[in-house]
Amino acid sequence: MIERSFQVGDRAVDAQLLVHLALEARRAPLERVEILSPVSGHVIEKDVVKGGAIEPGMRLLRIAGLDRVWVEAEVYESELGLLSVGDRAVVTLPHLPGKSFDGRIAFVYPWLDGATRTGRVRIEIPNPDGRLKVDMYADVVFHAGADSAPVVAVPASAVIDSGTRQVVLVVKGGGRFEPRAVKLGRRGDGYVEVLDGVRKGEEVVTAATFLIDAESNLKAALQAFTQPEAPK
Repeated sequence: MIERSFQVGDRAVDAQLLVHLALEARRAPLERVEILSPVSGHVIEKDVVKGGAIEPGMRLLRIAGLDRVWVEAEVYESELGLLSVGDRAVVTLPHLPGKSFDGRIAFVYPWLDGATRTGRVRIEIPNPDGRLKVDMYADVVFHAGADSAPVVAVPASAVIDSGTRQVVLVVKGGGRFEPRAVKLGRRGDGYVEVLDGVRKGEEVVTAATFLIDAESNLKAALQAFTQPEAPK
C-alpha cells in the first residue's frame, strides 16, 4: 500500500521562530498568525473552518507530499530473512498495465503479524509526475542480493525433494549419473541457489526427475543411476 513520505523544511521552522519573536516583542496576542506547511503537496483532509477555534495539538490539515512515496509490502515470514535495506524492488500497479517503478527497500519493520505470519517492508520510490497516489494497491517484486557476487544455482526442476532431503543428479558422462545431496538457499525466477553439493560448471539433470520424486522410488532410482566405472 502506498503512503506519503516527506521531510520538514527549514521554511516552516523559520516561520514558527518569527511568530515566537513577534509575540515576545508585542507582549500581546497576535490577531493573525501565518502558519506555513512543512511540505508541498495536496490537501487531502481539512479539519478547520473559517472562524473556528483551535487547540494545541489539533490537526488542521492533512497534506500529502507525493514527490516521493512509500510502498509498504507484506512478505511471508519464510522469505523475510532474504531481504535487506538497500535491495532493489520493482513496483507495478493494476491500473497502470505495462508500467513499472524502481525503488529500494528503506526499512524492514521489526515485527510480524501474528495472524498472517507476514512482515512489512517499506520501499521508497520517486513519483515526479504524481501518478502514484495514497492508498493505491501495488504488487512488488524484490531483487534480493542482486548486487552481490554470483552464486551457484540450478533450475528448480533439477531438485528431487523427498521431504526429508534434497538431491540432484550430476551428469558424469557415458550415460552415468551421480546423485548428490544438496543444501539449498534462495529461490527465484525458476532457479534455486545451491549452497553445498554442486560445483560451478557441473551439469545436472533438469527434466523427468518427477518420475522418481516419491520416497518409495527414490532409493531404487538413485541406485540405478549410479553405475560403477568400467575397469581401465
